[in-house]
Amino acid sequence: MTSSISLHHYGRHTFLVLTFIVFSVTARRLVNLKPPCFFILNMAWRCTGTTNTELIDNMAKSKIINSERVTKAMTRVDRACYVRQPSAAYEDSPQPIGHGATISAPHMHAHAAENLLPFLKPGARVLDVGSGSGYLCAVLYQLLQDPGDPRSAESKVFGIEHIPELVDWSLGNLRRDGLGEAIDQGKIKVISGDGRKGLPEEGPYDAIHVGAAAPTLPAPLVEQLARPGRMFIPVGSHMQQVLQIDKDENGQVTETPLLDVMYVPLTDRDKQV
Repeated sequence: MTSSISLHHYGRHTFLVLTFIVFSVTARRLVNLKPPCFFILNMAWRCTGTTNTELIDNMAKSKIINSERVTKAMTRVDRACYVRQPSAAYEDSPQPIGHGATISAPHMHAHAAENLLPFLKPGARVLDVGSGSGYLCAVLYQLLQDPGDPRSAESKVFGIEHIPELVDWSLGNLRRDGLGEAIDQGKIKVISGDGRKGLPEEGPYDAIHVGAAAPTLPAPLVEQLARPGRMFIPVGSHMQQVLQIDKDENGQVTETPLLDVMYVPLTDRDKQV
């Protein structure tokens, strides 16, 4: 379901003058932006590589990826297994995956992984809402693995996607990428359902990623955050921001704006397809 590209959030002011292309439900649409977006977007989209390793290295050089853990995890996940056109797998851009859905640009997945990293530890439970191709489920799973930590065996990643055909396709993608055993052991589960309601029976979650924009913050997802826990979620209709939602040990919730973005909406299946 996911589709995204980052804009630039500068203090309280968003600058909108540069033109860039973003994938919509069925086609690309032109959106006008302003400097200093040009530098930020240009650096992100110039991360395109000819191989998976080169793509990840370029994001590290551009300071989109700042941690060795994220570098290693994303290097272990071959994006070519999760796109419809493998020849374009290492482009740093969103791509259509069918059924009115897309896979987000790699730099947005990197932003999400970096942001959630403090909560992605062996033994954690993680929810990916709008899991689409399964790509980020794979990255999140790799981030929960540490050969020296026995708690890694308890780690679980749950994907929820409201297009059943994408659920089946994503499970095949994960198996092609060498994660069949993790699926068979229940360490990665992808389920068809309404992501706006989360997956309460498997929670609470140490980290939640949402790959589509909700018009307002979904209360069920906040409720399913662990104490402590963090959610990375785009919110808004016309103008959207990625929000960092933190819940502390006492259940206190705080919101921090991170990025201005353009995502497909978190919506009903019938409205998407």
